Amino acid sequence: MAETVEGIRAELAALEDPKTRRVNERHGDDHGVKLSPLREIAKRVGKRQDLARELWASGDTAARLLSLLICRPRGFEAAELDAMLREARAPKAHAWLVGYVVAKGPHAEKLRRAWLADPDPVVASAGWALTAERVDRSPEGLDLPGLLDVIETRMKDAPDRLQWEMNHCLARIGIHHPEHRARAMEIGERLEVLKDYPTPPNCTSPFAPIWISEIVRRREKA
Repeated sequence: MAETVEGIRAELAALEDPKTRRVNERHGDDHGVKLSPLREIAKRVGKRQDLARELWASGDTAARLLSLLICRPRGFEAAELDAMLREARAPKAHAWLVGYVVAKGPHAEKLRRAWLADPDPVVASAGWALTAERVDRSPEGLDLPGLLDVIETRMKDAPDRLQWEMNHCLARIGIHHPEHRARAMEIGERLEVLKDYPTPPNCTSPFAPIWISEIVRRREKA
């Protein structure tokens, strides 16, 4: 049976759970569909670029998350991804778009550079997320001291989502580049960004000095 936007949206509506929505809304995500059944639907549907575009265009957050699971990252043009990012105000849709689609497609570097310089802090946060990916996967050509300069100057007063991604980049520099580790640790200690972030038991704090130290310790122990 052919999958349709109407049928899938009705299926997602039937999966809506008030408790899940309340939890998600505390994090800015306006949907109540648990991720396990969402992924099961994606597995059943398979890769469908046409359907993915229609689901994204619906504007519904759960439908958009599903669209990001069934799309083909190489099937988008850079301008289309840029427009989608600016529409993706739900944090999970934003994060999945960047991590599952943009980062795996051919336009990642072009968009990384453009988004880093964007005046919209939410858009800029996507540029920093892509930069953090490059820090440990393909750092060749990155100006790591320059990135640390920007983090040192701007992270403390950055809006939340941008601050989070800049801190993520700081931690990755400290973890993966020993020659910059002392400076990354010092910046984190001095700025104290996310120092008091509530962290569940058995999870690593996002406070950069703790994060860096813990991951380095694990790697040296392994």
